[in-house]
Amino acid sequence: MSSTELRRTALDAVHRSLGATMTDFAGWDMPLRYGSERDEHNAVRTRAGLFDLSHMGEITVTGPQAAALLDYALVGDIGGVKVGRARYTMICRADGGILDDLIVYRLAETEAASSEYLIVANASNAQVVLDALTERSAGFDAEVRDDRDAYALLAVQGPESPGILASLTDADLDGLKYYAGLPGTVAGVPALVARTGYTGEDGFELFVQPEHAVELWQALTEAGYGAGLVACGLSCRDTLRLEAGMPLYGHELSTSLTPFDAGLGRVVKFDKEGDFVGRAALREAAERAASQPPRVLVGLVAEGRRIPRAGYAVVAGGEVIGEVTSGAPAPTLGKPIAMAYVDAAHAAPGTPGVGVDIRGSHEPYEVVALPFYKRQK
Repeated sequence: MSSTELRRTALDAVHRSLGATMTDFAGWDMPLRYGSERDEHNAVRTRAGLFDLSHMGEITVTGPQAAALLDYALVGDIGGVKVGRARYTMICRADGGILDDLIVYRLAETEAASSEYLIVANASNAQVVLDALTERSAGFDAEVRDDRDAYALLAVQGPESPGILASLTDADLDGLKYYAGLPGTVAGVPALVARTGYTGEDGFELFVQPEHAVELWQALTEAGYGAGLVACGLSCRDTLRLEAGMPLYGHELSTSLTPFDAGLGRVVKFDKEGDFVGRAALREAAERAASQPPRVLVGLVAEGRRIPRAGYAVVAGGEVIGEVTSGAPAPTLGKPIAMAYVDAAHAAPGTPGVGVDIRGSHEPYEVVALPFYKRQK
């Protein structure tokens, strides 16, 4: 494969047969949409959507000191994660800057003295995370393994997803809590069944061997037909996560920001045993955020119809007070929305006089608390 050739998932032929509009995403040729992204978005909110997420980066860490390595390499308390559970966390540089946000699953113990963890990194950062974990593993009795080619990842998201999946698996979905994962079979295919997602809805992510991906996609499509399940691309995944106030690396998260700058300081666990990469810098960042808050991540809802985009200036009283990080039409709200970092003095919901500079015109926006949308449980 040449350096410019895009990688294709095991479901590439399926996407093309469905007439998907394909796009380059982090070096992968991925489905952007199959038809109307608004229809795909609304299907996830009201029924169910099926996603191919095989571009995500899976890394396995095993060995007697796997937990100790991850406690040192990541900011969270990974040793405290029980078997079968998952945790949202981050990997930071020594200066506290965010390298990536991650989900870590603790899988079943492989043997008496050994643990196994599956780490899922963003596609754009998978190599960076792999390199950092490999470097940080020096001195630990643990192995870091690149498993990006070992998995295909399918997601079923939306209120009808439990019923659709239940018809295909003997796994105990009722007992599977949010941010938990268990091995099982789905349509006869061995899978790690995880109750995680990036849409703001209930749903599941299914990790399987790539050779089983097409078979599983077809089984899920057939099982979901009567429930209104539709194939969904990356475009509606972005509007879904934006409505749910979920950060996206490269937009709300970057190496120039610490977890405290992003309003996610809760993922940093200073009380865990031992040192971890970035501890000193993150302690300083926590103190700064407590005494003199930097810019705060807020939600913005348009009063008009013009759509804000990443990089647009947020303004008040003729001054620039912040910057949009993500913006899009919100099908569920029926209005354009954005996430933005703004000066703390203008971050309170309802702060008057806030606007976004859209090509020289200051469009009025309402400051709101995140998330914009929260599902009824």
